[in-house]
Amino acid sequence: MTDRKKKVKLIILLGIIWIVITLPLPWIVNNPQVSESQFNIILAIIGIMSIPFVVLGVVWTLKPELTT
Repeated sequence: MTDRKKKVKLIILLGIIWIVITLPLPWIVNNPQVSESQFNIILAIIGIMSIPFVVLGVVWTLKPELTT
């Protein structure tokens, strides 16, 4: 049971790290030329693009034999 909890925590951590790394927030938030609608669209695009990579990380964490 503890092994499963460790995997769940690792998957959540990897997902959070990936999303934080892919967000270019300092360049968007500190730029006065970016409107709120543009900001929301950029966040949505980044979120959608992150989904496949988070899923790959989850699958490879659960089944590491798929990497070979």
